[in-house]
Amino acid sequence: MPFPRNPKNLGYPREVTVSISSSAETSQSTEPRTYEVRTYGCQMNVHDSERLAGLLETSGLVQQEPGEEVADVIVFNTCAVRENADNKLYGNLGMLAHVKENRPGMQIAVGGCLAQKDRETILRKAPWVDVVFGTHNVGSLPALLERARHNNEAQLEILEALEVFPSTLPTKRDSVHSGWVSISVGCNNTCTFCIVPALRGKERDRRPGDILAEIEALVADGVIEVTLLGQNVNSYGVEFGDRLAFGKLLRACGQIQGLERVRFTSPHPAAFTDDVIEAMAETPNVMPQLHMPLQSGSDKVLKDMRRSYRSKKFLGILDKVRELIPHAAITTDIIVGFPGETEEDFQATLDVVEASRFSSAYTFQYSIRPGTPAAEFEDQLPKAVVQERFERLTALQDRIGAEENAKQVGRTVEVMVTAQPGKKASETHRLTGRSTDQRLVHFSIPEGGQTPRPGDLVTLPITGAAGFHLVSDPASLAEYSVRRSRAGDAWDRSQADSCGTPVPGTTGAKGVNLGMPSLPLRK
Repeated sequence: MPFPRNPKNLGYPREVTVSISSSAETSQSTEPRTYEVRTYGCQMNVHDSERLAGLLETSGLVQQEPGEEVADVIVFNTCAVRENADNKLYGNLGMLAHVKENRPGMQIAVGGCLAQKDRETILRKAPWVDVVFGTHNVGSLPALLERARHNNEAQLEILEALEVFPSTLPTKRDSVHSGWVSISVGCNNTCTFCIVPALRGKERDRRPGDILAEIEALVADGVIEVTLLGQNVNSYGVEFGDRLAFGKLLRACGQIQGLERVRFTSPHPAAFTDDVIEAMAETPNVMPQLHMPLQSGSDKVLKDMRRSYRSKKFLGILDKVRELIPHAAITTDIIVGFPGETEEDFQATLDVVEASRFSSAYTFQYSIRPGTPAAEFEDQLPKAVVQERFERLTALQDRIGAEENAKQVGRTVEVMVTAQPGKKASETHRLTGRSTDQRLVHFSIPEGGQTPRPGDLVTLPITGAAGFHLVSDPASLAEYSVRRSRAGDAWDRSQADSCGTPVPGTTGAKGVNLGMPSLPLRK
């Protein structure tokens, strides 16, 4: 719906008045408009951002190059899970208000979970925002931007149900070798700390044939690794009544020729069944890696969280995984300082972490999220108590992670090379990649060795370990080999496309956009 312009900046100390330039005012420019998508939050948001970029490019915009001036269109894809997401968004919007005063035609859009939750609040606090859209109508963004320009009026559109399944929209992937594939959206659980079900709705499952068709299209475009996405990925099939559907889907991925690595995130311990573990172990391209959110090791806290499993079940799942997949790397999520958590409860979490031997963990301090049941609990913990427990937990996990990484020294692993260099790459001259169990590996090329491309696969020995990464410095060519892949070929094509240089043996055509049709603008 249109939202009348409010000249007063209710969220900041000075008043800002911003007008949106109309299509006529900017039509004289021959240069295409530029865009930037800024993403906060989970992998689902990252996947949605690829769709947003695809939609904007289908509409004729081009991505702004890093380091250049502010883009003509900036889209914030937001998260509402943690408290600092709000502060980060409004802080960034405040800084852009002054930029926009001097940039006729510049537009700002806010989407994602925070937009779904805050709605009119965003336009009240930041009236210079042009578009606010929700989690259920990602595909509406181009039309809303055009409508805001034409009407010189901010547009707010928040749907309560999914309009178009995100994976049917155009996409612009960040990686040529890896792709996200959403198998479901929404969540049927009622965890007391989580606002996601209220923002993304009940679980909706895609049909298996549609998922496999998307994966096959990605593979045809050079992708060799996919990650299956869902809020509770292993409850896939609930909508069409097949509780074994996720294990079947993993096995079906194993039949796709050219697909070398399959991952998934995030499963729910309560729905984790033996058939899924067996499918992981028996399907060669399903990687020996599992992200399994613990949240708390205290059965009392798990009950208060409405997490429908207990620590014994959680540890039992890990035992079964390691029995069938001995070298599996297991990661987790943990919340510290949930309302009512006692020192005894926290010690139970430390005990489960010690027993679980996670390769790494995402640890969070509990923060009140308005709209969740836990926000109304009376026994909220003091910040100082939460901070002290958080530091003890991270110290424990850092020690375990370093010990588990040290066990990798001496092993020979296959690493898929990534385009992102390590922080010290200029000093060490090492390249970076991910092993099959998703550990980060920085490696050097022995004298005379072939330089791999992003997407190529390198086999080498692990010679060193740190808390958060592994190191490989092969002593000779005998310890180092490169397998050139279709993903590496796709990298070459993408680089040639970016500079207009043809690659030998190709037609110069750009990659497949998942075979999906462009969507017309909604009127």
